Amino acid sequence: MTQTAMSPAEFEQALRAKGAYYHIHHPFHVAMYEGRASREQIQGWVANRFYYQVCIPVKDAAIMANCPDRDTRREWIQRIVDHDGAPGEEGGIEAWLRLGEAVGLTRAQLLSQELVLPGVRFAVDAYVNFARRACWQEAASSSLTELFAPHIHQSRLDAWPAHYPWIDAGGYDYFRKRLKEARRDVEHGLRITLAHYTTWEAQQRMLEILQFKLDVLWSMLDAMSMAYELQRPPYHTVTAERVWHRGIAL
Repeated sequence: MTQTAMSPAEFEQALRAKGAYYHIHHPFHVAMYEGRASREQIQGWVANRFYYQVCIPVKDAAIMANCPDRDTRREWIQRIVDHDGAPGEEGGIEAWLRLGEAVGLTRAQLLSQELVLPGVRFAVDAYVNFARRACWQEAASSSLTELFAPHIHQSRLDAWPAHYPWIDAGGYDYFRKRLKEARRDVEHGLRITLAHYTTWEAQQRMLEILQFKLDVLWSMLDAMSMAYELQRPPYHTVTAERVWHRGIAL
């Protein structure tokens, strides 16, 4: 017997309920929010999240490449500009580089990606590859973890200055910038999602896609937790050197 599709309001509520699995609840993030993270852990998080940041516009370009709808592309391209910037306009990647400097890293360290853990790289690459292979609507709606993003950005702005006074305040510009951008992106992503997934089967597919994206974000923190909390980075039983690959084409 075919199940009846959820109404748009019910479907949106089901999507929002996935926030229970957002990485704000990961112990590594909780420790950062509560002021229990060490300088090394904060730096490790910033360095590894930088790989996610630089891959976001690549992901968005893949979505646009698969999208035949001009109106959608006109709106979606703003996401690339938000991260890459434009002439005379700083983007999110530049703001994240300044966050790196604020926590004591150098631009060269971030740009070299020398601190990016294999688990983080594999998780992010899986997300980019999904965006390349999926239909544009599925790839676009996978971005809907943005439903929960404003809260996580605000939590950093609220807690970090009090807990980590050694972080230069200028480094928080990225989080302030994304508060507004994320809300705008959510509105667009929801319009696409609610219009595209109109059967029960399609809606269940979308909930799985959103869970996949949540898995990506959670797995990134799992890798960081192993390296910076448990002191078990890759190959720790063999060497203290960072011998893992640096993202060469394989």
